Amino acid sequence: MRRDESREDYLEKILQLSFEKDFVRSIDIARAMNFSKPSVSIAMSKLSDEKFIVIDAKGHITLTQEGMAIATKVYEKHMKIAKLLVKLGVSEKVAYEDACKLEHDLSDETWSIIKKDIEKVIGKID
Repeated sequence: MRRDESREDYLEKILQLSFEKDFVRSIDIARAMNFSKPSVSIAMSKLSDEKFIVIDAKGHITLTQEGMAIATKVYEKHMKIAKLLVKLGVSEKVAYEDACKLEHDLSDETWSIIKKDIEKVIGKID
């Protein structure tokens, strides 16, 4: 897994967990991603050093403005691509797995065109 892809996956997972929980901790991320706690702790330390997240004294993880921008962009791609694939007939499980792969590899140029035209092709996707 490329470094940027790994970073994006962690930031997206923090965002997703923040929808479900009042606060996100490393253990929540480890469980959700099926990674070891030490691996997640190392990744969180790097994300903190890079100013993508803030970890408070209680271990609660919050996305910084820059981290939120990346997480939101990746999450939007993931959800819209998955919903498009489902609408086209791909099973939901496979669609979400494939969307996770595609979200990292689409250029901003390609994504902006897909995003702009997606609703014209298949109707509104929430």
